[in-house]
Amino acid sequence: MSLKKINPTLSKSWKDLKIHFEKISNEKIYELFNKNPYRFKDLKIEWGNFLIDFSKNKITTKTIDLLINLSNELGLKEAINNHFKGSKINETENRSVLHTALRSKKSEEIIVDGENIIPEIHENKEKLYSFCENVISGNHKGFNGKEIKDIVNIGIGGSDLGPSMVTDALAYYSNHLKVHFASNIDGDHINEILKKLNPETTLFIIVSKTFTTQETITNANTFKKWFLSYSSKKEIPKHFVAVSSNINAVIDFGIDPKNIFPMKDWVGGRFSLWSSVGLSIALSIGPSNFEKLLNGAKEMDEHFKNSDFKKNIPVTLALISIWYNNFYNAETEAIIPYTEYLNKFPSYLQQAVMESNGKNIDRSGDPISYQTGGIIWGASGTNSQHAFFQLLHQGTKLIPMDFIGFKNSLHENTEHHEKLMSNFFAQTEALMKGKNSFEVKEELNSKKISLDKIEKLIPFKTFKGDRPSTSILIDSLTPHSLGSLISMYEHKIFVQGYIWNIFSYDQWGVELGKALAKNILDEIKNNKKNKHDPSTENLIKFFKK
Repeated sequence: MSLKKINPTLSKSWKDLKIHFEKISNEKIYELFNKNPYRFKDLKIEWGNFLIDFSKNKITTKTIDLLINLSNELGLKEAINNHFKGSKINETENRSVLHTALRSKKSEEIIVDGENIIPEIHENKEKLYSFCENVISGNHKGFNGKEIKDIVNIGIGGSDLGPSMVTDALAYYSNHLKVHFASNIDGDHINEILKKLNPETTLFIIVSKTFTTQETITNANTFKKWFLSYSSKKEIPKHFVAVSSNINAVIDFGIDPKNIFPMKDWVGGRFSLWSSVGLSIALSIGPSNFEKLLNGAKEMDEHFKNSDFKKNIPVTLALISIWYNNFYNAETEAIIPYTEYLNKFPSYLQQAVMESNGKNIDRSGDPISYQTGGIIWGASGTNSQHAFFQLLHQGTKLIPMDFIGFKNSLHENTEHHEKLMSNFFAQTEALMKGKNSFEVKEELNSKKISLDKIEKLIPFKTFKGDRPSTSILIDSLTPHSLGSLISMYEHKIFVQGYIWNIFSYDQWGVELGKALAKNILDEIKNNKKNKHDPSTENLIKFFKK
């Protein structure tokens, strides 16, 4: 069953939201707390060891009610059910969207093209876990009989960002294997990785569904050439494995068929870390922790699928984002994790969100007249406070923010963790409350500054406040809680895309530049000359000088 094709701006609920927006848009967040003493209780969700506090947003309980009315009017519940049961909601590619199935239990049944896909998922997972245990234990040895020490994941996009982010995020749980990520086709980047490797003790994982991705195959061939300068072709199977659906191309590369791990059409690249694409993760943290990652995601899946929208975390977060994007015209959202372990999380979400919902054509194939998508950016706290928080506090743009923090430090360094989290709480309060001219004047008076100087400084030291944020507070960063966190944002993306009446799971927008690059490479290598715009022609000419 396909997704409904409804322009949200023509719905009654959208019109109700516009009227509501006109009534409350000038109200300050801090004043809303004064009007409703139960605001925190009314605008929070507690689930497991997650607390989601969205009370510091430019919303009221009525806003949430009206946004839920919108989701009900558009048929969101039915869309969620269709997504989970394997309907081909990726219409332009005629595919189901079932990264959620990778987290399913053995007892479940999901039918795709007349076949229950769950047994094969678990069979592939057991094969992956068995391989990981062989490598981690030292049973899988290199061409000189030495144990593997380094893993190189060769992939790009979803074949890199997800595994790289999770491996960093769960470094506390990692074993003795060192994992490196080769994504960029930049040769300098590849050579810097090679400097750290010993060919006798390195395992390469080539991750490419088609085994034709230019960056990935170029890099794989470079690593292969380097490896062959120390060994021979017959040793390739000990040091190269692949995650791909192009079996023949992988075998031609020299990889043993038993070391090929599958990729399915119903798993998009940016949602693929739960699949065989997560091989580098499972090698780094071990199968047991990888299973906990899957279980955490599964629990969030169940919460999203079964919870009432009023207490549904992904639905609520998506609706609040739509409120800012389409009514306040906020173009960006900042993701600020208060842990260095999650330093790559904003970049991961950047791809997940912007590649999914960066669309200007609706599900009927018509141009869209309203805003979709959202520009995602961010960095870890407290580093970000010393980088771009000036703009967040005193800039001219409205930028909603997600603050992600943990109650407990993994290394139990209480002094550091208390200082870290005091910044988390202080920033959300400062962004909301700001600092008025009276408070500035009092502060400067206490420092015995002259009245003339005080009057000059007041405008510069005043903070308007009323900057919205959502606080996501979790007990600890574990494989389980990380799985839930990632899954939460995945489902938020789905809800946004559904309500905006777009297809979130294709990415045709990345194809044009790739095709042009292939043609231009042919020009550079073979000294051909094709017609381009004057700028591109002269850039190529300058490069070839």
